[in-house]
Amino acid sequence: MRQHSAGRMEKVAEAVIPEIARAIAAHPETVSLGQGVVFYPPPPTALEYARRRMAADDRHVYGPVAGLPELHEAIAAKLAAHNGIQLGTGQTLFVTAGANMAFNALMLAVCDPGDEVILLLPYYFNHEMTATMCGCKVKCVPTGDDYHPLVENIKDAITGKTRAIVTVSPNNPSGAVYPERSLRAINALCAERGICHISDEAYEDFTFGGRRHFSPASQAGTEDHTVSLFSMSKSHGFASWRIGYMVAPRRLHDALTKIQDNVLICPPAISQFAAIECLNHGARYIRQMKQTIDANRELCLDKLAPLIARGLISAPPAEGGMYLFVRLNTGLDDTRIAHRLIAEHRVAAIPGSAFGAACNPSLRISYGALTTARLRTGIERLVRGLRAILKAPA
Repeated sequence: MRQHSAGRMEKVAEAVIPEIARAIAAHPETVSLGQGVVFYPPPPTALEYARRRMAADDRHVYGPVAGLPELHEAIAAKLAAHNGIQLGTGQTLFVTAGANMAFNALMLAVCDPGDEVILLLPYYFNHEMTATMCGCKVKCVPTGDDYHPLVENIKDAITGKTRAIVTVSPNNPSGAVYPERSLRAINALCAERGICHISDEAYEDFTFGGRRHFSPASQAGTEDHTVSLFSMSKSHGFASWRIGYMVAPRRLHDALTKIQDNVLICPPAISQFAAIECLNHGARYIRQMKQTIDANRELCLDKLAPLIARGLISAPPAEGGMYLFVRLNTGLDDTRIAHRLIAEHRVAAIPGSAFGAACNPSLRISYGALTTARLRTGIERLVRGLRAILKAPA
């Protein structure tokens, strides 16, 4: 008899990052402007602190499901100082294996199969994939030309089956920093309609040009319907250490405990120790690294300017995150363009269609993963490649 496979997985889009990674591997010397990581490691003091703590303590057994109390204290202090979030009895705090795991747990805790989740275009593809895996229907709502939310469009998309509205600010993939007034309006709409507002703030430390990050959960009276997701992967060079955290309504505590206990059991102790040191003493290090990220952004905008002037592309200035989301003025499919850029010009970017079919044709350019010198090589190859492909499509 033929073995059965879960049909729900056939509805989930293919993961684009591994696809592009395979193409890069097939073409040596390709410079990748693809995956969203930073070029720097965690602060050296964090690595040394983790080694000392692991040697001194018996940390080879399971720890608390929601994370170490010492890390909770460091996170609470950071939330109060940087986000204006004062943890209270109406909230629960979970340390997770990155923000993606937190989002997965939330979908299981908040939604039943057949429920609806609203994502704003362009969406973060892992959010769409996770919601689909959980049997939810994803409703995509377009944003403005600057990729900022259009609250009336969101309001029109809500039905009796809507369980969550997801905002990502600073945004992956667009780099937009959502205005505070928009986030307040979305949060108020969620309160009014009995909907969960999931605020993904993984890129909170990366804002440029005077823009400021706003956490919806900093408002009074939002505890019962607002979830805040945070990640140390980008800000602290922590991608492989897998530490994120979420602030959620207390009513979800039992469900989240069941989910985390069955999936992760507990966050890794060594990663939590490194995270403690990062949060307590890593602020200066992060500010220094951010200066290079900002310089990389300016370099990309400068190199892309001639293509914008000639009408080959358009690129709203990114206000945060570590991405530019470039619209391509062509009838070609962006996945095809991405593969041509790798094969013909040895530079990689992520096709925009991965962030919602309506985003085709476009490219996401990541400027955080490389040193400025290496990025210069990559962006110059990208400009040459786009000039050749968009002027004379084959």
